[in-house]
Amino acid sequence: MENICRGILFGVAIGDALGVPAEFKSREQLVNSPVTNMIGWGTHEQPPGTFSDDSSLTFCLAEAIADGFDLNKVASNMINWRYRKYWTAHNEVFDVGITTQSAIDRLGAGERPEFAGDFDERSNGNGSLMRILPLLVFIKDKAVNQRYELIKQVSSITHMHVRSVISCFYYLEFALGLLNGGDKIAVYQNLQVTVAEYLRSIEIVAGERQMFDRLLIDRIDMIPEGQIQSSGYVLHTLEASIWCLLNSDSYKDAVLKAVNLGNDTDTTAAVTGGLAALLYGYQTIPAEWLNQLARKDDIEDLAIRLSGAV
Repeated sequence: MENICRGILFGVAIGDALGVPAEFKSREQLVNSPVTNMIGWGTHEQPPGTFSDDSSLTFCLAEAIADGFDLNKVASNMINWRYRKYWTAHNEVFDVGITTQSAIDRLGAGERPEFAGDFDERSNGNGSLMRILPLLVFIKDKAVNQRYELIKQVSSITHMHVRSVISCFYYLEFALGLLNGGDKIAVYQNLQVTVAEYLRSIEIVAGERQMFDRLLIDRIDMIPEGQIQSSGYVLHTLEASIWCLLNSDSYKDAVLKAVNLGNDTDTTAAVTGGLAALLYGYQTIPAEWLNQLARKDDIEDLAIRLSGAV
């Protein structure tokens, strides 16, 4: 379990750090000058190996699970990140999503965490998807109804709309399939049955289910790159991460493919990187990248504590 937890945390953080210097660059810019290694500076003027809010909030969730899972602990950790620089790479918060910021403000004002998130359809950024992966170790042995409910609660701290919740649910169901040793194509095809059936069983409206047709009906891996978007919209991030995973053969190739899609490079690569590390193993993350990562020893310690809590 320790290496699984290392894979979850480092898989996300390495993808994130690879993408930070290129965030907001267009795909065309990156075609001409692709990211091929861990670099620094760039968009946010941060040194190589710097992770962003994606990883910081992932670590906040992991800490809450390691301490004995409680939504209030997750919320408290997120407030501490935003205002006390908890789990930042270099004692600085240099990026925060609008929806996440609004939710943290409500948390600070005393709102219950399960009701703090925005539920407007326009509030479907990728801010809950990017931090959700550590929840896998807490829900992996639970029934599907329990998994969905816990995912909904953790997503709703910042993103309460059903589309964000379903995106997190699909992502963690994919992660669970990989954790259980499934081939990535087999996992993908299995989810086209199981996730689709589950969403119908809990009476998710057809219009929302249809938003996921490229994952639940089509073969997303066969969709041309030009039709894969990589903005900060949660469904774009989810689709791009699965596309990158299915169209690569290693952790390194998956996360670099994600970064070089452009735009929201850090989050696309973080979400891809978590799955890729589960699929290929923590040991396949390039050592050179691990050694450059900010707070590597602290993340290692967190992975050990997280594995001991489940």
